[in-house]
Amino acid sequence: QVQLVESGGGLVQAGGSLRLSCAASGRTITTYNIAWFRQAPGKEREFVAGISWNGGRTYYADSPKGQFTISRNNDESSVYLQMNSLKPEDTAIYFCAADAGWTLYSGSNSPRDYRYWGQGTQVTVSS
Repeated sequence: QVQLVESGGGLVQAGGSLRLSCAASGRTITTYNIAWFRQAPGKEREFVAGISWNGGRTYYADSPKGQFTISRNNDESSVYLQMNSLKPEDTAIYFCAADAGWTLYSGSNSPRDYRYWGQGTQVTVSS
């Protein structure tokens, strides 16, 4: 199985940027499709973006589409989420998640379709 560790969160002012990283260990990341989810206090976990195992396909939630960019570097066993023009409503814990591996990816936005999860990294955007 694969272990995921997120980093890069923090406190940023509205309009600022952050780059989150998801580092994988245990098994090669190249067999896994990876997604970023976020969960704000009192809200359900929601899909943010997903990327296929080779980076060939990317998927984004309708919001914040255009604001975030997902990428991956399999040689570094890492997936990234570049977040620009951050808003207070982007405040949440951000999680990366991997599916079961060796699957055809369609950018599922359901947490149930992802088997492995990191612990999350807090992103706080001040107004």
